[in-house]
Amino acid sequence: MPRHTLAAQPTHSVWDNSLSPRLRIASGDEVSIQCADASGSQVHPGMTVEQYLAIDRTRIHALTGPIWIENSAPGDVLQIDILSTQHHGWGWSSIVEGLGFLKDRFRTPYLFHWQLDAGQTTSLFPATIPLRPFLGVMGVARADTGSFRTRPPGPFGGNLDVRELSAGATLYLPVFVPGALFSCGDGHAAQGDGEVCINGIECPLDVTLRFSLHKNQPLTSPIVEAPAHIMNETTGKWLIVETGPSLEEAARAATSRMIDLLISRWNLSPHHAYILCSVAMKLRLSQVVNEPIHTITAAISKHILPARQLFPTT
Repeated sequence: MPRHTLAAQPTHSVWDNSLSPRLRIASGDEVSIQCADASGSQVHPGMTVEQYLAIDRTRIHALTGPIWIENSAPGDVLQIDILSTQHHGWGWSSIVEGLGFLKDRFRTPYLFHWQLDAGQTTSLFPATIPLRPFLGVMGVARADTGSFRTRPPGPFGGNLDVRELSAGATLYLPVFVPGALFSCGDGHAAQGDGEVCINGIECPLDVTLRFSLHKNQPLTSPIVEAPAHIMNETTGKWLIVETGPSLEEAARAATSRMIDLLISRWNLSPHHAYILCSVAMKLRLSQVVNEPIHTITAAISKHILPARQLFPTT
């Protein structure tokens, strides 16, 4: 199958469906993509907190793309298989006044530098943190005309910060404009649920993605298919991703969409699907800091359901 490469520069830090594509590919193609760190290569090892506070924050997220997928149109589903990820051996995390889940408690700016080994980091002694690199931002262009900052996620994907999206996982996104116009960035070497201080381990990241198009398939918001090894679990899982300004409403929407998925793909009755969610589904906070929009995931382990492909092979 055709393989392409895409360098990080020039990056963009907005969602805008009028942006010209930097690469055109067909369904089934693979692309090796270089992604700058979230700062757009402004942060570097050894930087002081004073220097960090002076960076240009209009460049935050510094996305690589857009990528045009031939024959894609509104109403289609774009499947993105994450084939590989590779960090560059360093990363950073910060505390910024006015940001983060505990912004009223942590007001003093702080910058922490990480040295990354192949699979772990011991920079934050005495902790040993396993690394599972993933892209915090993967999305397609919004249907809305105009230029929109990348901080809030949405049905188009974007700044989801779902840590299951590491190598081996698959992301399914609805397409809203011709060509889909996929972009990605915001590499994290590791991240906890919630991303509570505003950062994971921010890092430049090289990724290889495979893109597949499913024509005329209904999908309102992202779905993730995650294999077992990603979170050191015994089985893979299906994750419904829902975003919104209210955590409670996002959790309700994720639960309702999981019920719809169980009905449509596994032929459960609505009552049985609701009960299954009550006894087996995991509701989690993926990010609580991309105000005003938060991200909830609802997950069902694969081992409790017969194997399924969400969308027919094209």
